[in-house]
Amino acid sequence: MTLIKSISGIRGTIGGNVGDNLTPVDAVKFAAAYGMWLKDQNSDKELTVIIGLDARISGAMISTLVSQTLVGLGVHVKNIGLSTTPTVEVAVPLEGADGGIIITASHNPKQWNALKLLNSKGEFLDGVEGAKILKVAEEDAYTFAEIDDLGVYTEVEGYIEKHIDEVLKLELVDVETIKKAGFKVVVDAVNSTGGIAIPALLERLGVECIQLYCEPNGHFPHNPEPLKEHLTDISKLVVDEQADFGIVVDPDVDRLALICEDGSMFGEEYTLVACADYVLGRLKGGNTVSNLSSSRALRDVTEKHGGTYTASAVGEVNVVIEMKAANAVIGGEGNGGIIYPDAHYGRDSLVGVALFLSHLAHQKISCKALRESYPNYFMNKKKIELTPEINVDAILEQMAEKYKNEEVNTIDGVKIDFETEWVHLRKSNTEPIIRIYTEGSSQEGANQLADTIIENIKTLY
Repeated sequence: MTLIKSISGIRGTIGGNVGDNLTPVDAVKFAAAYGMWLKDQNSDKELTVIIGLDARISGAMISTLVSQTLVGLGVHVKNIGLSTTPTVEVAVPLEGADGGIIITASHNPKQWNALKLLNSKGEFLDGVEGAKILKVAEEDAYTFAEIDDLGVYTEVEGYIEKHIDEVLKLELVDVETIKKAGFKVVVDAVNSTGGIAIPALLERLGVECIQLYCEPNGHFPHNPEPLKEHLTDISKLVVDEQADFGIVVDPDVDRLALICEDGSMFGEEYTLVACADYVLGRLKGGNTVSNLSSSRALRDVTEKHGGTYTASAVGEVNVVIEMKAANAVIGGEGNGGIIYPDAHYGRDSLVGVALFLSHLAHQKISCKALRESYPNYFMNKKKIELTPEINVDAILEQMAEKYKNEEVNTIDGVKIDFETEWVHLRKSNTEPIIRIYTEGSSQEGANQLADTIIENIKTLY
């Protein structure tokens, strides 16, 4: 059982001992620390926080604990109920709230839950602010409100529909062209809140929707991370139903994977590539950002449209910071996370679905043909487990030196760009591990590069 405290929130498994797992005590402590941070940022002001949750079995328990802890601090709470991560991100500024908490462990299995923390813009906190919250929790430095100063708890309904309204208002979401295309799709929402949001969006877009695992009961029918090995059921159903493609989202609906009409994977890395291709094409260019571990295909597509691609450190907040600096028109992560600033600065599968449908409707080709129109890259993801006494930072520095004649980026570990392939080396924050991601123009090439880098590293310890 596990409890992970980080600058982005608290995440852990339900049950067990305090401090070792996400117990009710730990949920209260961290909610109180967040509330104290908010009060410190906004002295002498009544505060409001938006709470939303995915369909996890533990969600109602954690949501109640978090909400009433904030009330006890004198913070007003608006609970929007079963929701998605991007829906809460949209709700915070729409409600004029001071922050938000999403009760979700994203793609983790059902025994996990977490608190994701937002600022007044509905964006994830940066490292500096997250560290302040961790410090408050560590010191148990809470001051609760007296009886006449308790916060007010309110339940607000209908926010997923409001989120859909915001998506359909986007200039590049071509509702009429999508409706004319007459699409038929299959949706796998892993029995979480995507089963509410995605079919509702598709209905508004005139898309026929075949629902698979769309009952938001928290009983995940397969591993909820949208990877190929977990998606055999939808791949078969897309073919059986003769659907145009399939849509897969994770439990909190910030990652989007697509299935081609023949049951093959469109590829999580290529969700962002396709949406960026559409946006850049309509805007006649623009800049993009993804993290260092994402496919080179986004760079290729961006440059095709005359724009500039920039890589950020891994982590959504780092992508957002770089997108603002680069004035990017679209960006995200290679795990199927689409960040479209015209909507908001957060990964949003509803936005991704709407942009992808617009793109496919305009292209008037099959999903498979669209995928084949993009540069074909292949990835390999491995790790090396090291003993705790080994200096991982020193190894990474030596690898950067060894390949100094190549294009080397050290903003997050070491990324080495070769002419037709790349490798990204990152150390784990929680264990003595080096993660090794490679990409090449063939699977064999990506595999061989990974093996070569591993052998190089082994000579250094």
